Formats: sequence, C-alpha cells, structure tokens
Amino acid sequence: MRTHKVLIANRGEIAIRVMEACRRLGHEFVCVYTAEDKDSLHCELAIKYGGEKSLYRISSYQDANEIFAVADHSKATAIHPGYGFFAENYRFARRAVQRTRPLIFIGPNWQIIKELGDKINTKRLARKLDVPTVPGSDRPIYDDLEAEELARNLFNFQKEQGIEYPVILVKASAGGGGMGIEEVGDLDRFRSVLRRLRNYAQRQFGNDGVLIEQRVFDFNHLEVQIVADRYGNVVHFGTRNCTIQSTGRQKRIEVAPGFYPKTISYAFDAAKVLRDIVKYSVRMAKHVRYDNVGTWEWIVSPTGQPFLMEVNTRIQVENGVSAVISRVRGKEVDIIAEQIRLGLGEKLGYSQKDISFTGVGIEYRIIAESPEDNFAPWVGTIEKFSWPNYPWLKVFSHVPQDRPYEIPTDYDPNLALAIVWGENLEEAKQNGLKFLNEVVLEGKNNKQENLKSNLNFLKQKTENILVF
Repeated sequence: MRTHKVLIANRGEIAIRVMEACRRLGHEFVCVYTAEDKDSLHCELAIKYGGEKSLYRISSYQDANEIFAVADHSKATAIHPGYGFFAENYRFARRAVQRTRPLIFIGPNWQIIKELGDKINTKRLARKLDVPTVPGSDRPIYDDLEAEELARNLFNFQKEQGIEYPVILVKASAGGGGMGIEEVGDLDRFRSVLRRLRNYAQRQFGNDGVLIEQRVFDFNHLEVQIVADRYGNVVHFGTRNCTIQSTGRQKRIEVAPGFYPKTISYAFDAAKVLRDIVKYSVRMAKHVRYDNVGTWEWIVSPTGQPFLMEVNTRIQVENGVSAVISRVRGKEVDIIAEQIRLGLGEKLGYSQKDISFTGVGIEYRIIAESPEDNFAPWVGTIEKFSWPNYPWLKVFSHVPQDRPYEIPTDYDPNLALAIVWGENLEEAKQNGLKFLNEVVLEGKNNKQENLKSNLNFLKQKTENILVF
C-alpha cells in the first residue's frame, strides 16, 4: 500500500500516539501546535522523529482553515482528527474529502458521522433494528395528550423496575447545551412543566416540540469497541466499564471487560448483558455499513437492562484499555494503528474468530484537579512527574519528565493515561494500586501551593472496580 503523510489535527497524548502509530505503519506525519502548547512533549517528539518540517504552529486547533492550510503546505495526503475538536464534525470530514485537493479523513465517512451524530436519528434507527434504547420518545412531540400518555407509561415502567421515586426528563427537542431540560417526579407536575417548557421552547427556539425520556438512576456505563473496514467487515474488541466518573459525568477510570461475573456477584446475568450489548452494537454497525473505529455507549440498569445511549464515531480516550485485553491471532492490538490502517483503505484482514480476550485492563486518567472541591481544575507548574516501569504497565503523557511543565489553562488539565493489565481482576487491581502508589507527581501554583491531583481518588475507587 502507498505511503501517506498524515496531518495530526490534535494535541498532547493522542497526537503522540497517532504519531507513533504512523511510524510503526511506515507513514510520514505532520503535527500542529498552538502557542500555549509549545512545551508539550508532542512538539518535541514531532521534531525528533520528523524534523523541523513536521511541526506547524497554528492559532487554534478549532480553526479548520488553518488546519487545511497546513495540510496543503506540508503536502499531507490524509488527516487524523484525534478525539475532540473536529473528530465528530461531519462538515469537517466532508470538506476534507470534497475539497479541490482532497484528503483522506481517518475516521468514518462523513455521512455516517452525520447519521449517528443525531441522537434522535440514532434512537430511531436502533428501535428499527430491535436494539433497546432509553424508554421515551424518538421524535418531537407536539400533542399534550400524547405527551401525557407517554409520561404515564414511563412512570409505570419505573415503578415496575422497583424505583421508589420515579423521575422522567422533559426536554425541548430543539434545545442544546443543557437548555430546556427539566426533571419531573409526578404526573400532576408534569402537566404544568409541559406547558411551561413548550412556551419556553417556542420563544427560545421557535419550536415547541418536546422529548420525554426515562431518567435512569444508579446505572453502569458500558461501551462496546467496534472496528470496521470500508469493505463491510465488522468486528468488536469487547466491552469496557466507564462508570467511575467525576461529579460532572467525566470518566476517570475505565475497565475492560465491562463486568466480571467470574468473581463478582451481580443481581442479573452479567455475562448475558455483555453478550447482548455486543450483539446489538455489531448489528447496528453492519446495518449502517460502519467503516472505521467507533464506540457504542450503553447504560445498564440495576436490574440488568441495557439501553443504547449514543454512538461515538471516533477513537476514544479509553481505546487502550480495550486493546490491552485483546489479541488478534495471539498478538497484541493497537486500535489507533488499526484505525489508521483501515482509514487509509486497507482491509481488516481477520474475523471475529481470530480475536481473543485475556485478563483485565484498567485505565486511570491522571488529572490535575481537586476531587474534594467538585473536581475543580488545578493550575500551576509540574515540577516532577515520573512513574515505575513494569511489563504490565503503559503510560501515555504529553508532560515532559526532564523539565518543569506549566499546565496550559486553555485546555483540560489532563496529565497522563495509565493502563495496567492483570491476569484477573484482583491482580489488575493490585497492579493498579502499585502503580498509583509509586507515581511521583509534584508541582506548585503561583501562590506556592502544592499541586492537587486525583491520585488519591483513583486509589479509593480501585477497590470497588466493576462492583454494581
């Protein structure tokens, strides 16, 4: 296959991992950075591995014109969006492939990004394929009687689930960013909220349609890792559990596989739940002819009912924890390298029967933040950052270990991803705690106050990993 030059339109840890995957596959690369990121390790490594012409300064990672200008100047032939920024922007993906000097977009084709990026459309598609979704409407509702009947059914459904205080969500269908959403706990209040929310939606958005959904409490957040090529071949790399999160629903620990019924007792058939969500995810991926790496996100109720939440049409931060337990014909997997290879047009080259799973993986997100203060970000300079070297450990970080590093305030204060592996859950947890106890992480802010991180939070949460 021909050699490509891949423009990495992202920063930090993911830029480094894409860079390294390109090198392993024999492709050239080009990196970008902003002034705030000049001290990031991804800049240093870009020059080290590719020379001065492999690094371009831009004003923003979200300026498409600048990114495409770099692609033209560097003669890049493909573009990798990483995660965040333009990764799930179908307009950016469409522009990449349709411009006068087209680029290969390393991700799904833009039509799929558009189709699955619409949550209402995804819900409608899932129901058409008998894939369970969160109970509620899959289209805007304009009729009060229809809305009330749906609300009554949802309240009854939750009572059947044993939920003592049922709650449903009423959303303005044209809203976004958390606007126009209210929780309702009884039918009488629902009627008044419905009238008020419809009036609000008409004033704000010119559309008084509402969506009504069940509010699921105490759920586990599971994911299925899908990998597919442009020729109709689809496989999965298992499940992972992303339930341990911050108060803002931001993931902090991910574990693969998603449940561990070998040693943990669940109130439902956990093995069947894992089989089911994999089956449903693969069914949808094949139906839409998914053609790259993607994640099907699920919530599982305390009674073991899975509901599809959304589809992420990109590589995710936690791809490495799925890779660490996966083998293709006995060899370790690099899901980012697979994404690049398939995005550039290669065939998958293996089937599901060639994939096996071994052990348990845990991914820790190490972040400069204060879990005690509602996970508020910490701003300052990292003075020391190091970790041990073990065969069961992988650490990915853009923070230099040989010099101080000032955390840019323009971006989230993520410092590293650490992935540990064990032959079983208990060994993985022991390895995780061993790693966390041996990490050296020190720094000060401009008031000479010591660095705050989530290391203790990660330690505390390790004991109950995969317990539902």
